[in-house]
Amino acid sequence: MPSRKALVRRASPRLTEGLVTHIARTPVDLALAGRQWDLYVAALREHGWETVEVAAADDFPDGVFVEDTVVMFRNVALIARSGAESRRGETPAVEEALTRLGCSVNRVIEPGTLDGGDVLKSGDTIYVGRGGRTNAEGVRQLRAVFEPLGARVVAVPISKVLHLKSAVTALPDGTVIGYPPLVDEPSLFGRFLPVPEEAGAHVVLLGGGRLLMAASAPKSAELFSELGFEPVVVDISEYEKLEGCVTCLSVRIRDLHA
Repeated sequence: MPSRKALVRRASPRLTEGLVTHIARTPVDLALAGRQWDLYVAALREHGWETVEVAAADDFPDGVFVEDTVVMFRNVALIARSGAESRRGETPAVEEALTRLGCSVNRVIEPGTLDGGDVLKSGDTIYVGRGGRTNAEGVRQLRAVFEPLGARVVAVPISKVLHLKSAVTALPDGTVIGYPPLVDEPSLFGRFLPVPEEAGAHVVLLGGGRLLMAASAPKSAELFSELGFEPVVVDISEYEKLEGCVTCLSVRIRDLHA
């Protein structure tokens, strides 16, 4: 049977020092961030996901954003090499966790750079954002690993957000959703649905039509409900202050087989 595992990692005590690029820095409440992480993990578990906690990365303020460290396609992992040099030490513990789970592991190598947050999968299509943290060589290496497995890789320019998945994610039916002011080329997506709030562009597919999403996008939640989906809402305000979203805080692994 396909797996329902999710890698997660607790926030570093240095979380308040996390990088920001496209927004102004505002104070982060570390204690509140810890409570919000607990509730996020609980939401995953309540909807049938087995969470696998990656070893702490206390020296890396952005380590909680574990999605950026790896891209999964089926049972194959591509360990990222961040365009932010200060984040590259986040990956070894993630690689160790994936090896224990039995994943086939590949790595982006110099001069390639790739952040997992720049990669959106929808079926066998992999959209990869070409922008601040991911370079052309990183895209080339991603193609080399995943296209032989049947993936169709589509490069997407980004200039208005930190990562591609800061601008767009996808619904279970493959419709790409995004907040129009932050999407460079909506025409690159086969079906595109605009949402009314920036945070409404970020959903995690929990299965059964359920969408994990941020409490900061109530109008988008209402839209998804009208479309027949079930929003599962969590408050991640402290991570949003660091350009984080619901996708950033976990890596969902669906295609490991017993």
